Amino acid sequence: MLGTGGTIASEMTKEGLAPELTPAQLLRYVPAISELCEVECISLFSIDSTNMTPAHYCAVAKAIKANYGKYDGFVISHGTDTMAYTAAALSYLVQGADKPIILTGAQKPINFDSTDSRINLMDAFVCACADTMAGVNIVFNGRVIPGTRARKTCSKSYAAFSSINYPDIAILQDHRLVQYILPEKAEKPTFCTELNDSVGLVKMIPGTDWELLDFQLSRKDALVMECFGVGGLPSYNDDRLFEVIRRRTGEGKFVVVTTQVQNEGSDLSVYSVGHRLKADRHILEAYDMTTEAAIAKLMWILGITHDVDEVNRLFYAPVAHDILYRAANDAEVAK
Repeated sequence: MLGTGGTIASEMTKEGLAPELTPAQLLRYVPAISELCEVECISLFSIDSTNMTPAHYCAVAKAIKANYGKYDGFVISHGTDTMAYTAAALSYLVQGADKPIILTGAQKPINFDSTDSRINLMDAFVCACADTMAGVNIVFNGRVIPGTRARKTCSKSYAAFSSINYPDIAILQDHRLVQYILPEKAEKPTFCTELNDSVGLVKMIPGTDWELLDFQLSRKDALVMECFGVGGLPSYNDDRLFEVIRRRTGEGKFVVVTTQVQNEGSDLSVYSVGHRLKADRHILEAYDMTTEAAIAKLMWILGITHDVDEVNRLFYAPVAHDILYRAANDAEVAK
């Protein structure tokens, strides 16, 4: 069990909830876990997940790599606010794992009378002990969600996470695993422990200033743009946004176009405002990927290469169920 802090490990202080409990202390609240397996604990850090950074993702990946041969599974206790980002990042940092790597947390601390912590922690260990489970998944409120598909969609209720554009891997009923999708396993896992964190995000609003994009792209190696509908870049009668992107991609910067609509993904081929972006190979399309996965995947890829052909190949190659629409679309075009 790897501890990182979060609400599950928090106690009330004068300044509000703050992570205080170690993984070993968390386990004492759920003694039934000892009937499932023997657990050893490592406390990596004790922080609110709002304070998580790409450096923390890498630290978790390094801990998994260092201990991978010693254990049959891993449970990572984590705050909910950025759990989806960590899960997505770990999906690229640890690929092809034949062992379960389970993230879980809670909306209320484990020492509260009314809490989801104990159920979630027990369910996480049920999954970590299952021979049919493998790879990075979030276990929360009785659902098993792929790390590349998870998003926090409720800020307070126990049903905090949803699987976006992909079905749940499994559900848990009274701590019993009902699995629908079997994982893809490699002969041996591939580990990466470095990310390029020079990736920015812009959420478009009507009238977005071209200078905002220019500032981000002047400082970052890549920018993810959450556009409207199925995706596209407004012209606003002066084409400044398009000119900025064309100039910055000409300098070797990358742009990923996605949609701020939660479900069904992007499709730049539908409207003229999106179609003209597709010719530039420095402009990538997220299709049905989540924003969290697109950002994490860019960080992983740009930590390896900036070659435009290789970036395109890696971005569109499916990893841990992260992108399906592109492959289906290419097959339809080939017909």
